[in-house]
Order: sequence, then C-alpha cells, then structure tokens
Amino acid sequence: MGNIDRTTMTRRGLLARGLGMTGGFVIGSGWVAGRTAAWATEVTAIRPETMATLVQMARDLYPHDRIPDENYVVAVKGYDTPDQAPMIEEGVALLDGTAADHGHPNYLGALWETERVDILTALEGEEFFHTIRSGLVTGLYNQKSVWPLFGYEGESFSEGGYIDRGFNDIAWI
Repeated sequence: MGNIDRTTMTRRGLLARGLGMTGGFVIGSGWVAGRTAAWATEVTAIRPETMATLVQMARDLYPHDRIPDENYVVAVKGYDTPDQAPMIEEGVALLDGTAADHGHPNYLGALWETERVDILTALEGEEFFHTIRSGLVTGLYNQKSVWPLFGYEGESFSEGGYIDRGFNDIAWI
C-alpha cells in the first residue's frame, strides 16, 4: 500500500482507499451489491463484475459526494441489455487492460481516485468512454431524487412557470 501522505489526504481519498482495501463491491452470480449493502442490483446481460466497474467508472466521471451509489447504479443499469452487452463487456475489458498498463490488477484494483482518473484520461478518445460519459449526463442528472441535492426544485411549467415562483427573488442585491 505504501505510506499515506497525511498533508494531502482528502476525505474522499481516505474513503476511496478504505473501500479499495476492504473491497468496494460484493459480487455474486447475477447480482452485485455495494460493500455497505446500501444498494444491490441484479444483472442479466452483463457480468456482475462489469456492473461494479461501470458504477465505479460513473462515480469517477461525475464525482459527487452527496449522490449515493444507488443513483449511479440507476444511471448505468440501462447498459445491462443484450444489445449493449457486447460493447460494454469489450469496453470494460479495455478499461481493465489500461489499468493493467498502469500497474493495477484491473480498474477496480486502482485504489486511488487519481489513479482511476489517469486510466480514464488514457481512454478519452475511445468510443466506449464517450458512450458512458454522455449517457451519464442524462442517466444521472435526470433522476428526480438527485435534484434536491443540487438545490433544483424541478420543472415549473406545471406550477405556472418560474416568474411567480422565485424568479425575481433577488434579496442579495
């Protein structure tokens, strides 16, 4: 593991390192669960290891400490289809191969977030990377359960629009 530089250690880094040492996912036949058992999902077309990798990749691409893993699972669950499975399995194999080139057993084996970001940066030109990154924009941020975490109250058309619902509330001026 090496020594920890306590002067540059962040809370997120400490948590990531701790999850890496204990194993961040429990993977079974046909299902995958978070280490804390806060979430679990069944997979049908892709391998459970692939789903675990996609969830970690999603969290690394769009890191938000306040968004729970369950929302990242929902965001990537759409790739668990027979049509998408070959491309996803091939992409995760490429991701794991790139992690091996960086000295890790696989993508999940890269314990530090900065290490995983380096791996993702190496794949920025790949179609797999663009597919996952662009799919997460809507897959993650269109979930109504994450809107309050960003202070977004939702659409206002059904309420008569924003004009009468705080649009001009500028008490800070």
